[in-house]
Amino acid sequence: MNIDTLLAAEGPVFHLRSLPPATRATVKSAHEAGRLVRLLPGTYVMPDAQDDFATRCAAVAWWCPDAVIVGAAAARLTFWPDLFVSHIDGARRGYVPSAHGYRFERRAVDPDFVVVRHGLRLSSPALTAVDLVPNRGGDAIDTCLRARAARLEDLWAAFRAHPSRSGNLERHRMLVDSRDRPWSAAERLSHRLLRRHGISGWTSNLEVRVQGLSYFIDIAFRAERLAVEIDGRLHEDDPSVFESDRYRQNALVTEGWRVLRFTYGMLVDRPQYVVDQIRAALADS
Repeated sequence: MNIDTLLAAEGPVFHLRSLPPATRATVKSAHEAGRLVRLLPGTYVMPDAQDDFATRCAAVAWWCPDAVIVGAAAARLTFWPDLFVSHIDGARRGYVPSAHGYRFERRAVDPDFVVVRHGLRLSSPALTAVDLVPNRGGDAIDTCLRARAARLEDLWAAFRAHPSRSGNLERHRMLVDSRDRPWSAAERLSHRLLRRHGISGWTSNLEVRVQGLSYFIDIAFRAERLAVEIDGRLHEDDPSVFESDRYRQNALVTEGWRVLRFTYGMLVDRPQYVVDQIRAALADS
C-alpha cells in the first residue's frame, strides 16, 4: 500500500503497533520523506494535522490506550470548551515519553474519576477542576460549577481520592473557599466580603422561575426578597451577557425583588460601599 492510499484510508493518526509489517514500513518511509510527523512513540500524523487539538488528543489514545488526558486539555474536552491549551497533559502508571506539545507524568488516576468521551480517557470534570487549582486558582472550580459539570461534593471526593499530592494544601484552601459555590472570580470575592463582615442569611446562585423561565440570582436574601447581582469580567466583555442581565433584572423586579448591582471594581476598590449598601437594603426590608 502506498502512502497516499494509506492516508486516504487510515488517517489522520497512525500507530505502528496497529499496522501490519508492510504498512509499518510504508509509514516509516513516509516519515523519513517528510510526509508524516511523529507526535508520540510509534504515532504519526499528517503534517497539516500536527497542531490540531483533536488530532493531538487522539494520538494519546493511539499511543497508549490506558493513558488519561488530564489538566487543561481535559477541561477543554469536558466543561471549558474555550480554554486555551498550550500542551496536552497526560497521566499513566508506566513509562512516560518526552514529546513536543505533550507533558506526561507517572501518576495513578482513580478509575472512579476517569470518563470516556469520543474514545478518549479523560480525568472527570471534578478531578480536572481540582487538578488545575495550582495553575488556575479558583477559575477552574468556578467554571466547572457554573457549567454544572460537577457538584462541590464531587470536587471534594476527587480531592480526597488523590491524597499526598504536591499542591494539595492550595487545593484544600480553595475548596474551603468555594463552600458557597461561586460561579466566577467576582462572586467568589463577594462571598468572602459578606463572610468577613458577618452578613448571613443569603444563598448563592438561587434559581427562581418567572413566567416559565429560570433565572439565577447571584446572591439572594430570600426572606427580604433582595437580589445582589455581581457584574464580573463577562459582563464587560460580552454584550450578550450584559443584555440578558437586563431582562433578568426586569423579570425579578416585576416579581417583587429589589436588585442591587455591583461591579468587580467596586468589590476591589470600594468594598465598604458594597457592604453598606447591602446592610442598608436589608435594614429597609
